Amino acid sequence: MGYREEYREANEEVRERYGLVMERILKLRSEHSVEEKYWPYFRRLADIFVMVDDTLKKEESGALHRRDISECEEMSWQFYYELQEGNYDRCFANPAVAAELFGEEFGQMLCFLYTELRAAIPWAFEGRRRDITILCELFVQVYNCFESEEGAAPEEIRQIIYWFFHDYSELFVEQSVREMLDPSLDFFTGIVMESDLTDLSYLYRYGEYISSSELLVAEYLNSLPEEQIQAMADTYTEGYRIGFEVTGKNLGKKKIVDVRYPIGFERMVRAAIKNFEKMGLRPVIYRDSINSMGGRGNGRKGCTVKSVNRQFDYDHKSDRAFYLDKAFVERRLEVLRTSYEKYKELAAVYAGPAVIETFGEAPFSPENKAASLHYTDRQQELNVYSAGESARIMNQYIKGEERSFTIIAYPIPAIGRDFKEIFARTVEINTLDYMKYRNMQQKIIDVLDLADHVRIKGKGANRTDLTVKIHPLTDPAGQTAFENCVADVNIPVGEVFTSPVLAGTNGVLHVTKVFLHELCYENLCLTFADGMVKEYSCSNFASAGENRRFIHENLLKHHDTLPIGEFAIGTNTKAYRMARDFHIADKLPILIAEKTGPHFAVGDTCYSHAEDTPVFNPDGKEIIARDNEMSILRKEDASKAYLNCHTDITIPYDELDSIIVVARDGSEHPVILNGRFVVPGTEELNEALEE
Repeated sequence: MGYREEYREANEEVRERYGLVMERILKLRSEHSVEEKYWPYFRRLADIFVMVDDTLKKEESGALHRRDISECEEMSWQFYYELQEGNYDRCFANPAVAAELFGEEFGQMLCFLYTELRAAIPWAFEGRRRDITILCELFVQVYNCFESEEGAAPEEIRQIIYWFFHDYSELFVEQSVREMLDPSLDFFTGIVMESDLTDLSYLYRYGEYISSSELLVAEYLNSLPEEQIQAMADTYTEGYRIGFEVTGKNLGKKKIVDVRYPIGFERMVRAAIKNFEKMGLRPVIYRDSINSMGGRGNGRKGCTVKSVNRQFDYDHKSDRAFYLDKAFVERRLEVLRTSYEKYKELAAVYAGPAVIETFGEAPFSPENKAASLHYTDRQQELNVYSAGESARIMNQYIKGEERSFTIIAYPIPAIGRDFKEIFARTVEINTLDYMKYRNMQQKIIDVLDLADHVRIKGKGANRTDLTVKIHPLTDPAGQTAFENCVADVNIPVGEVFTSPVLAGTNGVLHVTKVFLHELCYENLCLTFADGMVKEYSCSNFASAGENRRFIHENLLKHHDTLPIGEFAIGTNTKAYRMARDFHIADKLPILIAEKTGPHFAVGDTCYSHAEDTPVFNPDGKEIIARDNEMSILRKEDASKAYLNCHTDITIPYDELDSIIVVARDGSEHPVILNGRFVVPGTEELNEALEE
């Protein structure tokens, strides 16, 4: 059963409702029966729904997929032009604009509503008449309040929107669970596997904003020989397979792979899906979040495009604050449990995500707008609680000790005129000789395993001065504290890592500039006391309060503190060299950046939800540093053990002075001095640093 058959019954059930509500929307376009200042707002939304209706009819007739590229471009522009940077200062989705036009209270509500209702646009391309119908009905219900003689009452509007999300949470939550688990919902798989990829009009079948980035990437991949495309796909899928192999997990029990990719990479993804099929895996592919309930604006996941406007994303990342309360959270969690139970057979054979990321956009420093929705302290607590409970529910059905993942990254044209050269270098970095790195990294681990603690110091403007406590080995012949990470789940090759002991981990971690989750942090400084973040600051904004809120929301993920979940040493100096040669250090994704120097993760350990599964290095030694004082709490109360976030912060080699192992007998053993590796047998790692 494909997605069309799946939606047909639901669509037929609402066909009469849809006809009535669209008739009302068509009529109101000529009524002009609301207060003058609100009329352009409602007229624009009505126009959007009329275009959505036209798109839906074309989808159902098949005409949508017979458009030439100029018609595709025109339709895309009509839907998305207002969000583009040059037009956003006149857009109703801009909180500052809405507040100026409608006042603070109505402005915030109408801005939120405008953004939510735009979800109808991509749904039309999937033929989701039922979901569009409920959005249309919400729009008309709010409009009717504004055309009453008494005028709209703010609390009435707020209650209409609030109850909409509470009432339809069951529909949205179950749909999101199914999209992640059910290969029969094959809208995106069909685009990848059935389209003529030489005709770039296929990109517009997604219903997303297609920029020059997606067009240029698809065009570039079309120019590559088939053997290179296959090699890229092989690196990606073999990393996935090896991830199961090295951790002793049984891939043969799994049937579903969660394929996540940027639009434009379909040629590589098609080859990868064929590889996965040979492993017995069918793909699930789903759309990046387009509404607040799905987490719009809080990182990309699924099938993604380059953002039409990152300030728009940032303005709406806390939109759930409009309706988030204890009742909503508990209802959502109840539906989440029910949904996983309903699809538990699919969940049991879900293998995990295989992710293609991109990099190249300039670092983004957002503007904080007072008119945007913001979480209260209570809502931040609820967010933390909801994330924790959601993860625990998922882990009951998709067990951490049975699933794996892989991530690989490639540049996009936004990286600059050297795009093709950087792409070629990235392919080279992604396919480095992992045996050579494995052997050099083992020499580093042999020194690190002597440690009671490790001292890390920055140099120049970098103020890092940090002591990291290491797990003691009771059987050095058969145990190790550090994992020898080669090119499997995290591509490219190049790091050794551990979960530190929290007690005794103290000091300052500082980076002059770092790019985390598409946000730029200037002079990020975290102070640790017994492994927990005690103080934090950056210099992005004029006031210390704004800077703290920025870190609290985006790095600490609304937690008051986070533990240090990982200490690692990146060894991929070739990636570091590429970053310096092309001046793109600030544009590298965490996936590659973490391999270009020592890094420290705040949040959960690398073994979150799989701490009890034995893990071994290639030399046969068991990695015993899988827990810390936080994660071990799962044995008493799982709600206290996991933070559901893990963010790597890397010190580049040129800001690094030294990494020195201090053994239990007090002797010192340097790993890096003056930014260079000094462990015998690792001299080759310095070659890229000296070029």
